[in-house]
Amino acid sequence: MATLGRLWPYVRPHRTALLGSAIAALLAMLSGLTVPLIIQRIIDGPVARGELASLPWLIGLVLLLGVTEASLFYVRRKLNIRPTTAIEARMRADIYHHLQRLPVAFHDGWQSGQLLSRAVNDLATLRRFIAFAAIFLVVNSLVLVIGVGTLMVLSPTLGLVLVCCGTPLMALSYLFETKYKVIARRAQDQSGDLATTVEESVLGIRVLKAFGRGSHLARAFAAEARELRHTELAKARTMAMLWGVLVALPELAIAGEILLGGLGIADGSLTVGTLVAAITVSTYLRWPFDSIGWLLAETNMAASACERYWEVRDVVNTITDPARPTPLPVPVHGHLRLEDVRFGYGDGREVLNGVTLEVRPGETVALVGATGCGKSALTALVPRLADVTGGRITVDGVDIRDLALVDLRRVVAIAFEEPVLFSASVRENVALDGTHADDADIRRALHVAQAEEFVDALPWGLDTRVGEQGLSLSGGQRQRLALARAVVGRPAVLVLDDPLSALDVHTEREVERALREVLREVTSLVVAHRPSTVQLADRVALLSGGRIAMVGTHSELLANSSEYRHLLSTMDKNKEVAVP
Repeated sequence: MATLGRLWPYVRPHRTALLGSAIAALLAMLSGLTVPLIIQRIIDGPVARGELASLPWLIGLVLLLGVTEASLFYVRRKLNIRPTTAIEARMRADIYHHLQRLPVAFHDGWQSGQLLSRAVNDLATLRRFIAFAAIFLVVNSLVLVIGVGTLMVLSPTLGLVLVCCGTPLMALSYLFETKYKVIARRAQDQSGDLATTVEESVLGIRVLKAFGRGSHLARAFAAEARELRHTELAKARTMAMLWGVLVALPELAIAGEILLGGLGIADGSLTVGTLVAAITVSTYLRWPFDSIGWLLAETNMAASACERYWEVRDVVNTITDPARPTPLPVPVHGHLRLEDVRFGYGDGREVLNGVTLEVRPGETVALVGATGCGKSALTALVPRLADVTGGRITVDGVDIRDLALVDLRRVVAIAFEEPVLFSASVRENVALDGTHADDADIRRALHVAQAEEFVDALPWGLDTRVGEQGLSLSGGQRQRLALARAVVGRPAVLVLDDPLSALDVHTEREVERALREVLREVTSLVVAHRPSTVQLADRVALLSGGRIAMVGTHSELLANSSEYRHLLSTMDKNKEVAVP
């Protein structure tokens, strides 16, 4: 339960409304609990003595208590609906923003379905707990204490019968809820795995159909679904056993009360009104008794959901703003330097072990190397999508770790090899929100990326929604929009991770021609996987063995490096390389 205590910072701003909701629920149940006492007065008073004059007043009082109970339950819902949804919304926003801030390495190690489950399903569970289970776990416990006390006042013998049946009920509820907690956590984890499988199959539907692997993934999905079903059945069996006990023991208590009460009436030690009141109180207490096990199960599900939520929230963000950010010189020239840069993954595997490279303002350097040599890892270090593990990277002489992230990413833009588009309009995909670009800037970026013509041909132009992942567009169209996004903010440093890979020969030539104009204005580091991309650069850097093995012009490397010549021969055999 200590985990649930971590919800307090979210609950505290709304504590008054939630406390009012709990008080309203308690008063509502106490109003209902008062009705049996009025019934006792009616039976032992006007009915027993035949004095019917006061009967309408007592019946009116019962009606008033019923209306009061209903009204207070309405007030309870009105009081807690806004704060509980506000808590859920704030927690969801916090985990979303935390996920946005976490480094790329974190997302590489987590299944998207697990993150989705934590941000949606688990938070819905926590909202239900705060809105209902947390309140009624306290309220029902108080009502049980007050109800048993009332029963003891009415008849100690009948009160003891209820206590004798209620005590083992509490113990069994505790045992069942301990077992239920383990099963509930397993079900939540399996649900996250299942969500990941669904997401991957939907996003990769074209690959699955093309390779005829739909049935394979369907079998994997069915296996995961069966595991989740078995876990849910185990949950249901545990709850069924608990509910069997919850139903049987209160019924046994009422049967015992009827037996002892009947004997009491026979020997004159108990009135009919007292027996009816006692049975009515016991019947009214069935819901508090029955709910204890279910509320404890809900509490455990909430505790499990809370643990899963904080598993993500507790991940330390290693890429943060410095305490006192250093401003970049004005104007920004974009002088990029990598000084003895080292980088390794969490498993101890070092990819870069001493990269030193200078890209002068306005210069374009192509980065080439064998597959897996660390080219993409190096490009991720420049905008701090990951941090160096040794050495440093500077822009205009300032270590990028001394810059505020928003300032760094304002002057450094990147276009990835795999273009990622969002389910939004073309305008939103190109501009995003961080660039504050107007339509003129967007048009210029589209023109540079040779995307203006096909965008204008779309049904609603810039306002056309491109669909999830942009799959309504061709691969080349998606890549050109991603390139337009990279240049729209007029960055000082442009990092291109082979952005031309999905373009046909004709479109590639047009984009290259436009890129040449853009590259004259910015400092560019271009990962090249084909000879035509290499020829966009002023110089070429050969990455080999985790280091820069050679830097020079295309002609110089062709003449002096057999490794470079071999790389060119394997890059794109359908392209002709002009060798000076």
